[in-house]
Amino acid sequence: MFPIWIDLAIGGAVLSLVMFVKTAYQDKKQEKDFIEEHGKTYIQRMLKEKKKRVSAEYKD
Repeated sequence: MFPIWIDLAIGGAVLSLVMFVKTAYQDKKQEKDFIEEHGKTYIQRMLKEKKKRVSAEYKD
């Protein structure tokens, strides 16, 4: 029906779209993991600082 090169071009476009969506999903997941990891580190620092302040208040 269509020339073979048109079929190949459409196939390439579909494959490119699938790879784009797959990569975007992986990037989003990786970014979420990165944010969660650094958020936990930030919370731990806040808790340490709070403990330090509370212990300093009791010493005074």
